[in-house]
Amino acid sequence: MKDLIQRKNDHLDIVLNPTAQVKKCSTGFERWRFDHCAMPEMCLDDIDLRSSLFGKTLNAPLLIGSMTGGASRAAAINRHLAEAAQLLGLAMGVGSQRVALESDINSGLTRELRQFAPDIVLLANLGAAQIASRKGLDYARRAVDMIDADALIIHLNPLQEALQRNGDRDWCGVLNAIERTVKALPVPIIIKEVGAGLSVPVARQLMQAGVAMLDVAGAGGTSWAAVEGERAKTLHDRAVAMAFSDWGIPTAQALLALHQALPQAQLIASGGIADGIDVAKALRLGASLVSQAAGVLTSATSSVESVVEHFQIIIDQLRIACFCTGSGSVEQLRQATMVHV
Repeated sequence: MKDLIQRKNDHLDIVLNPTAQVKKCSTGFERWRFDHCAMPEMCLDDIDLRSSLFGKTLNAPLLIGSMTGGASRAAAINRHLAEAAQLLGLAMGVGSQRVALESDINSGLTRELRQFAPDIVLLANLGAAQIASRKGLDYARRAVDMIDADALIIHLNPLQEALQRNGDRDWCGVLNAIERTVKALPVPIIIKEVGAGLSVPVARQLMQAGVAMLDVAGAGGTSWAAVEGERAKTLHDRAVAMAFSDWGIPTAQALLALHQALPQAQLIASGGIADGIDVAKALRLGASLVSQAAGVLTSATSSVESVVEHFQIIIDQLRIACFCTGSGSVEQLRQATMVHV
């Protein structure tokens, strides 16, 4: 457990370090451009950004993405994020709850978190390797109950695990475990990659297993291979990890492919979302919801107010993107003209 907690602290230190080179490829969003509407014929303030998720209304189609669940400073980070989500009317996913389940270190992942954000869509989070273990269903139920969550994220991170010292190497039976969890839990299941993207064949298997949403979590944001390379204790391990630093399906490519192949699937776009224009492009390419994690981490270590200001900028950018495409709502934005350049 000590090694696992140290790993979580290392991850935070590396992602927060402005000199660390952990973004190794492009999301692909820069290759898409909206047609500009010079005469919107609407009032900017009247644009409706509301969306819904699991029966609750969001003031904007934004999810504060999973960040940390093990480091000692995680409690403050999670509180700042939860309070900001409540103030802004956004959804929030917590980081992995493995440490909280396997030790007495809860990292703020208790029902107190729900008290800070009583009205939001709050998502629990566990790794696929834990779900596939013999305690998988018990872990899943406890993770949801621990924070009174509206749904459970199961994250897929085979590349990261393969590159970690003492990572989970045995991924046999993961799909069956996911299907078993879908049937057993009373809340929806979301499957999330962690920065290498979901392919269409994998997405199709997951939808057939009954999952409610897919988070594409494509390449272009934080490269967890590069993060593990930064953590490596030997030149051998660093060389192995860094070879995979730009591995994966870019976010825009993964999102478009999944939307075209599985048009009824509810998709979350994450992986390198930089601003409200990226959010608008992701919604146009098929996302139901757009998530950002690393981009707000610095603000999350500071204060609730800093997180609110960060996301208010993204919301204002998204609103103006709607305005300048002649879109009076998120639904109209999904029909706006956008070209690949």
